[in-house]
Amino acid sequence: MRIINFVVIFATALELVLFSIQNTNLVTIQVIPGYQVQAPLAIELILTLGLGATLAWLYSIWSRLARQIVSFGQKREIKKKEKEIETLSKDVEAYKTQLEEQQKQLPEAQEQPQETSQAES
Repeated sequence: MRIINFVVIFATALELVLFSIQNTNLVTIQVIPGYQVQAPLAIELILTLGLGATLAWLYSIWSRLARQIVSFGQKREIKKKEKEIETLSKDVEAYKTQLEEQQKQLPEAQEQPQETSQAES
């Protein structure tokens, strides 16, 4: 990916240099109403490309920061859910042991009353 970026930047810079050599005419630009700037077309183009590159760089920093913030929030939620799962798992284990103890304490079912009811009929 770095090679592709380098090739694109190099080609753009080469085109800009060739364009600058051929276009040295003065051009007037109205920046805001009532204020005009007169400079060679090549210089104005270089300044415009520089401003665009700077804005693109700032946007990439902003989007990377936004992704990190979202990622941090998601990691925080995952940790919270993992703690909740761990707590619930401990509760389930405690309930299982409690149920086993209660089952041990129950008297065993007697099968004799069922047999006597069958004998009487």
